Amino acid sequence: MQSDYFLVFGLIVAAFAIPAAVSAFSDSRPPRSAAIALMIGGAMLLIAFLGKPSGYAPAQIPDTFARVFADIIK
Repeated sequence: MQSDYFLVFGLIVAAFAIPAAVSAFSDSRPPRSAAIALMIGGAMLLIAFLGKPSGYAPAQIPDTFARVFADIIK
């Protein structure tokens, strides 16, 4: 269950890095914060995949999101 949290939050952090990188490139700034966010998200994804030996299938990701958010709301 803990690896599910790392998967969900790692994907969210990595997804937020994309608009930050686009914004930095459009303003001619180095994308430092986007790179840091991408590394943090990637590390969280790595922890998630190492924590679940069977891994995650792409079809399991929406169910994992729903399960994690339901657990948070509960």
